[in-house]
Amino acid sequence: MAREKLERAAIEEALKELAGWALDAGGKSMSRKFEFRNFSEAFAFMTRSALAAEKLNHHPDWSNVYKTVNVTLSTHDAGGLTEMDLDLARRMNGFAGA
Repeated sequence: MAREKLERAAIEEALKELAGWALDAGGKSMSRKFEFRNFSEAFAFMTRSALAAEKLNHHPDWSNVYKTVNVTLSTHDAGGLTEMDLDLARRMNGFAGA
């Protein structure tokens, strides 16, 4: 999958179909807060997401506190968002049932 930086217009268009994700102020990353019923569900989500990220060789910046997982996606070597970020965001939404 391409690691070419996307134009802002393409990112904004894609975000219309990515529930819960928001473009960060600088336009170089996007973030989402996932909330689950409990820690076990949050951890299961992180496990599924980690396996997908490993297959893509594209890893999120994230944190977990109890039932909340905060995720930021960006392709650092491209200096912004790429199709890989959008793909991982779609997968994460699917894992979360969004």
